[in-house]
Amino acid sequence: MRLVRFQLGGQVAYGRLDGIMIQPVEGTDLSKALSGKAAGAPVELASVRLLAPVARPGKILGIGVNYAAHAAESVSFVNTSKPEVQKWFNKQATATNGPYDDVHLPKVSAQLDYEGELVVVIGKAGRHVPRDRAMEIVAGYCVGGDYSVRDWQKASQTMIMGKGFDTHAVFGPAIVTPDEAGDISGAEIRTYVNGDLRQTGKPSQMIHDIAAQIEHLTAAFTLEPGDVIYTGTPAGVGAGFDPPKWLKAGDTVRIEIDGLGHVENKVVEEPGTLRIG
Repeated sequence: MRLVRFQLGGQVAYGRLDGIMIQPVEGTDLSKALSGKAAGAPVELASVRLLAPVARPGKILGIGVNYAAHAAESVSFVNTSKPEVQKWFNKQATATNGPYDDVHLPKVSAQLDYEGELVVVIGKAGRHVPRDRAMEIVAGYCVGGDYSVRDWQKASQTMIMGKGFDTHAVFGPAIVTPDEAGDISGAEIRTYVNGDLRQTGKPSQMIHDIAAQIEHLTAAFTLEPGDVIYTGTPAGVGAGFDPPKWLKAGDTVRIEIDGLGHVENKVVEEPGTLRIG
């Protein structure tokens, strides 16, 4: 199943994507929607706005330097080489962004970078889950864009500030369930900036695979339905070039993963409007 969350008029719903049509399903929360039980008449994909598949994830977790080549290019801005121990950070819930929505270039930095990633969405609660059972709690996979503000990232040992800016957790367009996705290990990840291919890689090249990530995380805390995991990025990020290739307003970033689809986002100046309450 390819489960999408979409807006039609003023209504938001989940639905099963089949080609150019969406079959709405029961439930406004992920757990119920995953049952895939039809509710209402099909609608055309072209008539809706696709949203992030989870409205406000309880946790957005990302593993750092999880591809060897990216670890090598990252020494200058995360001060680490190939890690023996998994290195995790979190992105804030307010970073959640849709598959085709704008990404903000922060007012406080010009060092905005892209990272194309395979995203895992959790479908069942899990604690102390061994690697041989880890996939039992996976709802499915998405294409993800982990946008990073490198100077803010470098200034904090935990990377949290540089990773959690609003709009910087893109994922979608659908949650592709494991039975639909099949063996994801050989699916190629490709990141383009203004049509220029910057990143390629495959999940099989991860230092710590998905099952190991879930085992490690659930040794510390419970993963819950709707939690989102960014599983690492291949080499080719903007910070890895000399000089760095930072994103600027007007740039378009397209990230593709075989069998999962693509996300595409335009970089725009952050509005910077004061908001209280």
